[in-house]
Amino acid sequence: MKKEIKELKQKTIKELEKEISNLRQEIAKLKIETKVNPPKDTNLLRKKQKKLARLLTVLTEKKEEEKLKVK
Repeated sequence: MKKEIKELKQKTIKELEKEISNLRQEIAKLKIETKVNPPKDTNLLRKKQKKLARLLTVLTEKKEEEKLKVK
């Protein structure tokens, strides 16, 4: 997990935003698919939601750093 967070912190804000939008689309598709056809890995949706939360956290941190650098 620490490695993943370090990798996320190295990405730019635009890369993070792009990854967030892709992940949100995947989660939406998974929610629909889960209703129709239950997946073998029932934890997959939860994993993707947690990854989204990590991405959003790193993105917020980066934006706050940008604000502090500007001041």
